[in-house]
Amino acid sequence: MEKRIKRRIYFIEKSFQAKFIMKFCGLVALGGLLTIGLLYLWAARATTVSIVNSRVVVTNTANFILPLLIQTVIIATVAVAIATICVTLFVSHKIAGPLYRFKKIMEALGEGDFLNQVKIRNGDQFQDLAKIFDNMIAKNRAKIKALKADLSIFKEKLGNISENEIPEHKRAYLNELKRISSEIDQLMGYFKA
Repeated sequence: MEKRIKRRIYFIEKSFQAKFIMKFCGLVALGGLLTIGLLYLWAARATTVSIVNSRVVVTNTANFILPLLIQTVIIATVAVAIATICVTLFVSHKIAGPLYRFKKIMEALGEGDFLNQVKIRNGDQFQDLAKIFDNMIAKNRAKIKALKADLSIFKEKLGNISENEIPEHKRAYLNELKRISSEIDQLMGYFKA
C-alpha cells in the first residue's frame, strides 16, 4: 500500500495560484453583473403595482426589483466567490505542487544529480508526465553508469600499458590518451547516478 503524502502548504506557486483564483473570481463577478444587467433590461418593459405605506404605487418593474436584485446577486456572488476560491485553490494546488516538484528535479538534473525521482501524490496532475520523466532519468542514469564503467575499464587498460612496450614515436599518443581519459573521468565525476 502506498503511503499517502499530505501537503500542508497550499500556496506553492503563489503567483500562478493567485492569478488562477482571481481569474475564476472575476468570472463569478462578471456573471453576477451580467445577471443584474439582463434582468434589469428584461424587466424594463414591464410595470409593477405595489402597495407601499398604504399607497398604491405603479412603477417600472426594473426600478422596483433593482435593489432586491443587487442585494441578491451580491450575496450570491460573495458565496460563490468563496466557494470558487476554495475549489480553485485546491485545483491549482494539484497543478502547482507537481510543477514545483518538476522544477526541483530539473534543477538537480542541471547540477548532474540523476539519483532523484519525481514523486507526485495520488490525485495530483501530471501523473503520466512524471512516469515519462522518471523513465528518462532512469535511462540517463543507466547510460552514465555504463559510461563510468567503460571509462574505468579503459583507464585500467591504459594503466596496464608500459611505456617501454610502445615504440618511442607512439609514447606521446599514450600520454595524450591518459591525459584525455583523466579529463573525461573528472567530467564524469560531475554526474551522480
